[in-house]
Amino acid sequence: RGCVRSLHGDSQESPAQPSSSRHGQSQLRNVASSVAIKKHQKSLSAWFSHQPNEERQFGPSFSLDAVHVDPVIRESSLEEILKPSPGLTIQNQLQQPRRKVISLHNLFDVDACGRQVKNVVLYGTVGTGKSTLIKKMVVDWCHGRLPRFELVIPFSCEDLSHSHAHVSLRRLITKKYQHLRDVVPVLEASNLKVLFILNGLERLNLDFRLAGTELCCDPNEPVPPSAIVVNLLRKYLLPEASIIVTTRPSAVRRIPGKYVGRYAEICGFSDTNLQKLYFQMRLSQPGCSGEESQDRSSAEQENLVEMLSRNLERHNQITAACFLPSYCWLVCTTLHFLYFTRTVPPSQTLTGIYTSFLRLNFSGEVLDSTDPTHISMMKYVAKTVGKLAYEGVMSRKTCFSEEDLRQCFEMEMKTESELNLMEVFRSDVFRFFLSPCVQPGKEHTFVFTIPAMQEYLAALYVVLGEKKTLAQRVGKELSEVIGKVSEDVAVVVNIVSKVLPLRFLPVLFNLLKIFPRYFSRVSGKDKDAIAHTMAEELFKEEDYYNDDVLDQINSSILGVEGPMRHPDEAPDDEVFELFPIFMGGILSRRNRAILEQLGCSIKNLAAFEIAQAMKKTVIRKGHRGLPPSELMDYLFFLHEFQNERFTAEAIRSLRTVNLSSVKMTPLKCSVLASVMSTTCHEVEGLNLTSCNLDSSSLRTLFPVLLRCKALHLQLNSLGSDACKEIRDLLLHDKCVVSSLRLANNPVGEQGAQYLAEALAGNRSLRQLSLLHTELGDPGAEAIAQCLDENQHLQELNLGYNSLTDTAALRVVEVAKRHETLDKVHLYFNDISEDGKRALDSLRMDRDGVRALVFLTAGTDVSDYWSHILSVVQRNLPFWDRERVRQHLALLLQDLESSRSQTANPWRKAKFLRVESEVKKMLGKLQDGSL
Repeated sequence: RGCVRSLHGDSQESPAQPSSSRHGQSQLRNVASSVAIKKHQKSLSAWFSHQPNEERQFGPSFSLDAVHVDPVIRESSLEEILKPSPGLTIQNQLQQPRRKVISLHNLFDVDACGRQVKNVVLYGTVGTGKSTLIKKMVVDWCHGRLPRFELVIPFSCEDLSHSHAHVSLRRLITKKYQHLRDVVPVLEASNLKVLFILNGLERLNLDFRLAGTELCCDPNEPVPPSAIVVNLLRKYLLPEASIIVTTRPSAVRRIPGKYVGRYAEICGFSDTNLQKLYFQMRLSQPGCSGEESQDRSSAEQENLVEMLSRNLERHNQITAACFLPSYCWLVCTTLHFLYFTRTVPPSQTLTGIYTSFLRLNFSGEVLDSTDPTHISMMKYVAKTVGKLAYEGVMSRKTCFSEEDLRQCFEMEMKTESELNLMEVFRSDVFRFFLSPCVQPGKEHTFVFTIPAMQEYLAALYVVLGEKKTLAQRVGKELSEVIGKVSEDVAVVVNIVSKVLPLRFLPVLFNLLKIFPRYFSRVSGKDKDAIAHTMAEELFKEEDYYNDDVLDQINSSILGVEGPMRHPDEAPDDEVFELFPIFMGGILSRRNRAILEQLGCSIKNLAAFEIAQAMKKTVIRKGHRGLPPSELMDYLFFLHEFQNERFTAEAIRSLRTVNLSSVKMTPLKCSVLASVMSTTCHEVEGLNLTSCNLDSSSLRTLFPVLLRCKALHLQLNSLGSDACKEIRDLLLHDKCVVSSLRLANNPVGEQGAQYLAEALAGNRSLRQLSLLHTELGDPGAEAIAQCLDENQHLQELNLGYNSLTDTAALRVVEVAKRHETLDKVHLYFNDISEDGKRALDSLRMDRDGVRALVFLTAGTDVSDYWSHILSVVQRNLPFWDRERVRQHLALLLQDLESSRSQTANPWRKAKFLRVESEVKKMLGKLQDGSL
């Protein structure tokens, strides 16, 4: 229009109109760009705030935006990166370096010379939190907490490395972020402050030589993705854009120093206060502990954080481990698994936690993208670090010298490629798995950063079949070569045999074909060897009386309360009971699928053959009577193995389950219930004496308890709430419980009322022990009222319950009318002489019931005197010693009185024998030796 007006002589308005039009178009573009960027922010926020499945366990309110602790970032330089690293000791790792600490939001501040920084290289070893930090940076920008930049465009270098087609920068951006299609055309002309994020630069092979990557300043020109990255860093393409690159240390030198404005190293949680803050934020999330009451779960969460903080303050090995944020995550996840697992079956396994942990850190990672083998990082770790771990397990050691490392890592390096891979491993991955030992005198040795990781990698090394002799390796390679050549040889032999009468050629060819078949049969014995190793390690007799593995893991994280070990004191023998459990867990289908993603393939056929071989060894050895802690380990192994058919066959052979004195946490209850649910056979006996059970434990174990004939629940602090669960158990139509022992539990009057209701409707119970359960007269009266409705009980123990004559005689009167009840235990109650005489007058043949009250029966010794004294001796650690002493004195007085009333020398001798046993017990009680 301006051109037309100038032709008509309208010279005054012609300059103004185009300017107004351009201004209007500029405003429209700005509005469109602003709307597009808002959409882009919303899309990025949704994508980068998304948490993997492994994070959902920390509660519905957990999010990266709300819960995050920034690791320490220190400014560095290329000279410092290239110089040899100092000795890898715990002092060098944890001491505060003199380098300047810089925050994430200040990375693009001017440098020491006052120059504006445009390109930043942020580097760190595996596990220091590079990817998480970038995610947090993007989320901060989306929520307006990074005002320096108007537009942030993140790229994954792993994604770019898989794209081989030529593409322009404009097309690359709109392909990844469609909302920016209106922004990209004006990206170069506008004054937008743009930040490009290039995450994982080690995945790209960059060539900054002009002969390797030509110059390109046109965002519309299609070039390889690597060329786009090179020209962005050269500042030849979009020179005003800022760029932040994350990479591992080995790849830092791929970018020439002249293109880098600032180097910064992620140093992890080098401050223990950051570790404590991380644990507190992770473990204190609402809903983290499941559906338990809020007060109880909060108290348990606070207790966990407090114990963990105290262990960190002791500067134990866990302090060195939690230098890496990744291991802080593993510690929190393991604690969550140990303390807050309440579902049946448990939602995950310990092996699954470690496998997922490795997937989060190593998924898709290649050790060196410039190496032609492209070996996955996890496969390399399994072959090298796994070998070190396995040899440590076999020799029962956890500390390794430089010589040990050299033998495992460098013995088989024969080529330049292998040497380069080892250098990359030492630079990027070594500290992830191995750290300096903190024990005095062992500062120059190395231990696995997390002790259980040694056993996991050793198990992976064995299951992958890496444990081979030289003959096996040579045989395998020769078999593969012969197998490949045999097809070509077959064609040649057929042609030659038709032309020349050489009959020996077909014979030779058949011999060649036999070798691979023979070798495959011999190599099949490897599966038997794996199963044999698993069984031998699972049932080591020297480990029989250790704590179960779950308690061992708990102690390794939270420490052991009490005085610290003196440096000169001999250490305990190393225990590796997780090793066979991890072997079984790695064979589960889910873990094999994850390991496949990491480049560690375990075929279905191999897993099946190992399981078949295990039936000959593991199940057979599991038939033996195992100590309680070892039996718990066996049950946990079956849970980790995740093979329902195998587990059912193993559990079917267990007729009795003795877990006495094993601290049955919610997790162990879930494991027991899950493993036992694979069959429906009746269990002869389940011993859960002194196992820290409560009402929620009984709810979890309810299906198992229904199938148990003899149920031992003594010493568990089971109150009225638990008795309500027991009532529901005994009234269930599928209940087969015939013997129930609840001795030394605070049942009380209300609990007795629930048990009385159970007695009225139960048909399976034959023996009920309520010894020392704080019943009192009201509780005994409640039991007596419902006994008439019961038709099957044969024995009732109400000893040590502060019963008086009235309650005791009331129970006995009801028992006399009962069809089957023939024995009532009433010893150690407050029964007077008159009550004793009334109870002594009972006769089995006449009254149909016998009351066990004293050690005497008229002028004779009771047939049950040894039983009563053995009950006292077994329960003395849990009873009031002074009250026991008073009762024993009364029993002794009664014995002496009854002895004086008889003239039968045989009876006198029996009285004297029992009196000597009582006096001996009183003497030991007074000396404190009993």
